[in-house]
Amino acid sequence: MLKLILDSRLYTYYGCPFAQRVWITRNFKGLQDKIKLVGIDLSNRPAWYAEKVYPTNKVPALEHNGKIIGESLDLIKYLDSNFEGPSLLPDDPAKKQLAEELSAYTDTFTGTVFSAFKGDAVKEVGPAFDHLEAALSKFDDGPFFLGDRFSQVDIAYIPFVERFQIFLSEVFKYDITEGRPKLAAWIEELNKLEAYKQTKLEGTKAQVVELYSKRFLGK
Repeated sequence: MLKLILDSRLYTYYGCPFAQRVWITRNFKGLQDKIKLVGIDLSNRPAWYAEKVYPTNKVPALEHNGKIIGESLDLIKYLDSNFEGPSLLPDDPAKKQLAEELSAYTDTFTGTVFSAFKGDAVKEVGPAFDHLEAALSKFDDGPFFLGDRFSQVDIAYIPFVERFQIFLSEVFKYDITEGRPKLAAWIEELNKLEAYKQTKLEGTKAQVVELYSKRFLGK
């Protein structure tokens, strides 16, 4: 009897922070052999992608069991619930509650920082990073947002914190970790994690500075 095997595919762009979230999730759960990465050039999107795969023409998108799922935060949860590998959510109710609160805050965080780039960045980004510092202080049993356990929350934030840290340091000479020891320890710990390190591209620093300078500073 022949068994039909449906390959799972993750459509991604390697420089996209939203797509990076799902890539990290895939890596951490050990799904490299279960989910194939398919690169999509966002500057020259192939016609077949919108026509046959994902009509919104965005990344990331996951093709699994004959259906297409999009939106990065939803995909983190989908991979965690529907594939094998270590869980990315703890059983502790208090930690689950914080996970929900921080997941809901992600758009506010990124929106605040992006808006600050157009104004007095050094002054305006402070509260957003202070919020992360306070959140990282909630549990004292480890360096991650939910304490000793790497989770969906860490995945949701690190692609953006990575880029914000580069841009603020290179362009505004602002160190997001100064006066924020928990944030500094969190970044240091994540930089040891292979699942995340594998998603960091060579030359990212120059790419981030160029992209954000054009987008927010008109340079």
